[in-house]
Amino acid sequence: MENIYSVIITALTVLTGTGAWRYYEKRAAKKDEDDKFIRQDCQSRITKLEILLQKSSDEKDEMRATILELTKQVAQLQTQVKFLTDGKIKGL
Repeated sequence: MENIYSVIITALTVLTGTGAWRYYEKRAAKKDEDDKFIRQDCQSRITKLEILLQKSSDEKDEMRATILELTKQVAQLQTQVKFLTDGKIKGL
């Protein structure tokens, strides 16, 4: 009778051990898939952010060039206004 219990307990242990092993294998595979998905998602987001950052940098450079050009024009206009006002004052 003791042998039968030992055999049954051993059989249950082996079966549940195999079931547990399969469960942990599936769990590990699912975790790997989730990690791959997260990694790919992060990589695509990083790529998009890098593109946006480059666009922003290019726009900033264009704006800087525009500001420099406008500053140059304002300086020219100030000089012209100064000469015009000096001429009118002297002419009076």
